[in-house]
Amino acid sequence: MKINKAYASKEKALELYRSPLMELIYQAATVHREYHNPNEVQMSSLISIKTGGCSEDCGYCPQSAKYNTELEVHAMMGVDEVVGLAKNAKANGSSRVCMGAAWREVRDNRDFDKVVEMVQEINGMGMEVCATLGMMNEDQAKRLKDAGLYAYNHNLDSSKEFYKDIISTREYQNRIDTISNARKAGISVCSGGIIGMGETAEDRIGMLMTYVHMEQPPESIPINALVPVEGTPLEDQKPIEVWEMIRMIATSRILFPQSIIRLSAGRTQMSQEAQALCFFAGASSIFAGDKLLTTPNPEFNEDQALFEVLGMTPKKPFQDGDQPETKTDEKVEMAKKVRKEKEERKKNTSENDFKPRKITIK
Repeated sequence: MKINKAYASKEKALELYRSPLMELIYQAATVHREYHNPNEVQMSSLISIKTGGCSEDCGYCPQSAKYNTELEVHAMMGVDEVVGLAKNAKANGSSRVCMGAAWREVRDNRDFDKVVEMVQEINGMGMEVCATLGMMNEDQAKRLKDAGLYAYNHNLDSSKEFYKDIISTREYQNRIDTISNARKAGISVCSGGIIGMGETAEDRIGMLMTYVHMEQPPESIPINALVPVEGTPLEDQKPIEVWEMIRMIATSRILFPQSIIRLSAGRTQMSQEAQALCFFAGASSIFAGDKLLTTPNPEFNEDQALFEVLGMTPKKPFQDGDQPETKTDEKVEMAKKVRKEKEERKKNTSENDFKPRKITIK
């Protein structure tokens, strides 16, 4: 059951969301146990492959070039560096790597060629590969799919009604179109939102209703708590109570029984007990590592200690879908060829460097 039709109307879903918390958690835990192993959690690692300088004006985001957040802008990472970080993540128990680039949209250029190669390499390591690169068209989605991309993340953030209060540089429909393009290419969808931006309960449920009305809901739904960053329009927003996070996770779990509910940004503000309640209420995935793009996150060792206390184990990759096949990409192969030729020329130049002859004076 991908959608719980008992709560397919906004009125019913709101009634569920506002039900007594203990009853809501119990109902969510019951659904979770029916469709998922409650003692497993997927560990995902998020790598910011291109940081800062984004032209969007998302009110929560320190990566926007429109705000003075003192974030250091970094150019696109190299393929070898990203692969190295992915190997480290795998060694620490992560089964999925999500690569994030601070782009408004994907452009068909050398940087995108690099992303395609990164996807190929990480998929070849036996890890699920997810990417969040902004808007993309159908051809770009197909190219990522052919490279071996497992999932594409593109959050709706909030309801259509509240969205315009947070973002003006991209339409709500643009986000839905990008999700549709990923779906057409055969890529699984990761899409959720942020709570604590000043939205109402109706807005939170409104976002979930958008997914309910899709032909197919997202395979995974990340629930983020706003992390206010100095310099952004939402810097003074009061952090939400942990109970709101638990309530949102539980409601999402009941509405979408088969989807993976991801406990995402905001975990550093939560105690271990609060995180345990989130897992009990239906969360079965976290982002591991000390950063989520640019905001703090618990370290690997902290998460492993928590899992040991709770008796939980990391989920293995590709349990919810087959590993994608990596196909040859002409642009990537050409880039590899050019790199190889440059390396050979450099090596030959080094070997043929002039060396002064030695003269022995008698």
